[in-house]
Amino acid sequence: MESASPAEVPNAAPGTVTVRSRHSVEQTVAELADAIIAHGLTLFASIDQAAAAREAGLTMNEMTLLVFGNPRAGTPAMREQPLIGLELPLKALVWADDQNRAWVSYLDTSELGHRFGVSDELVKPLEGAARLLEATLAG
Repeated sequence: MESASPAEVPNAAPGTVTVRSRHSVEQTVAELADAIIAHGLTLFASIDQAAAAREAGLTMNEMTLLVFGNPRAGTPAMREQPLIGLELPLKALVWADDQNRAWVSYLDTSELGHRFGVSDELVKPLEGAARLLEATLAG
């Protein structure tokens, strides 16, 4: 996994974490999907946003959104603050920049908790998803 400073990350956004993948978008999506399932999480959706753009007659760099989670981790946070359900289940965006380098971006779960006023205790189980993504990319 290549660590990147915010200046190196195209379109860096506050409250997000972006990590460079050593593989293509397609291979990164496959590895992350396999890891999500292997660790007992639910992969709710894999949305190929570039394919949808092509179907609409538009072009964009490769981009796939993975929607995943574990109800045991997310439900307590949503019971405390229902509006955090706008961001749950968690998501990982796998995308290519203009040099065709693959990146993985996801929300910083601690920032997510602060934004919605969810206690650290209830956000902590969500942090495992970030560790899984990072471990898979470092793999």
